[in-house]
Amino acid sequence: MKVTSSALLALSISSLTAMAHADEFMPTELKATSAQSETKGFIEEQSLSGTTRNWYANELKRRDDRFSYNNHGTRESTPRRINWVQGTILDYKSGFTQGTIGFSTQVAAYNAVALDRDAKDIAGPNNRTLTHSDGDAVGQWSKLGLANLSARMSNTTLTVGRQNFSSPTIDVIGNRALPSSFQGVGLHSEEFNNLSFDAGSFDRVSPRTEASLSKFRSEYGAAGAETDRASVAGLNYQPLKNLKTTLYATHVEDFWNQYYFGAVHDIGDNAVLGLNTNLNYYKTLDTGSKALGNINNDAYSLAFGLTHQAHTVTLAFQQIVGDEYFDYLHETNGIYLANSLLSDFNGPNEKSLQLAYSINMAQYGIPGLKFNAYHARGWDIDGTKYKGTAYDVKNMDGEDHSEYSIGTSYAVQSGPLKATAIRATYTTHRASKNQADGNINEFRLVTTIPFNIL
Repeated sequence: MKVTSSALLALSISSLTAMAHADEFMPTELKATSAQSETKGFIEEQSLSGTTRNWYANELKRRDDRFSYNNHGTRESTPRRINWVQGTILDYKSGFTQGTIGFSTQVAAYNAVALDRDAKDIAGPNNRTLTHSDGDAVGQWSKLGLANLSARMSNTTLTVGRQNFSSPTIDVIGNRALPSSFQGVGLHSEEFNNLSFDAGSFDRVSPRTEASLSKFRSEYGAAGAETDRASVAGLNYQPLKNLKTTLYATHVEDFWNQYYFGAVHDIGDNAVLGLNTNLNYYKTLDTGSKALGNINNDAYSLAFGLTHQAHTVTLAFQQIVGDEYFDYLHETNGIYLANSLLSDFNGPNEKSLQLAYSINMAQYGIPGLKFNAYHARGWDIDGTKYKGTAYDVKNMDGEDHSEYSIGTSYAVQSGPLKATAIRATYTTHRASKNQADGNINEFRLVTTIPFNIL
């Protein structure tokens, strides 16, 4: 890292340490109870539940930016793109069998129905509506989103098959009508009161808007390189009552080795004034055959959130130190940086600042209703010193961009539709000539209804 970046990162860690100094220390002890010893049985704890999500997005390109679509074999441009999909998940989970080692299974069917099938509206292919090669929508499609077997001893569970997995570098992403999932082996262990471990090795991803499995590829790589395996291991440790830390290492075959450190600290009383401090740091280095070329990248963010009763104001600074993008795996949510918004603000050597405000209307007698707004700005994007070919950044010389968003959400609190969530957002993004995210307005409306059958 550059000297200024190293100094700022050191200052961030020092301030977290200072705030935590007087906090209550939590000794690490074995848990007194075992989840496996308390299981009631394979059939007794089985469940059949699910969700159905109505996902609508209306995007309008501004200035000279355009989408394209297939019009009887000819690609034509359009300023607007509309995607409207109903995604439904039917999820069966058994309980664990009794005994020292318990076994369980999970099977989830995913189904998507395209509610808008006009090729011009969809402007495919994209990761919103599944289309045929000619750009026409696949009207309805299904797949096994999850299919796995688990074995549990005490508070440690090993899962084999298609599964959900969450870590700062490989994480399920659920911002479409259906979420992604991963095929492989995952381990989660919670044997201690304040220390947990996770590990996983995956060879395929089940994308949000595809019916089949795919190899892993990077989100920003321009060469289309793919890899057969991504493996991760890490721990979550809470040394103090109000301090949580996370440390992970990830190996993506022939792409990169990526290391992550995160820390979250809370102080004060939100009823009067509470402060939340959130630090995220990634170090990425090339490995193996270097399918994405030479990579030496540092990415970090530091966010401070002040809360008084219903109101929270957050200020977040983020910086990328490296001549390529800070990159992560496509179809994952493997970017925990504070300014990962509609844009990820992760260009080469980019600095960004976000100011956000949110209000929880429960304080004013309307539980479940929330409003939020933010403004983020990125600057000093410079890829002119990049020597490789995997990232399209060499023409980025002092680029900048900005993003504004307002949103509201409501969660039903009781009754037959309890936990139904409705969220609406309107976001605008404006960019200089060579910033990759361009100029766009987007309105998104998402309604998610959970249900239980068994």
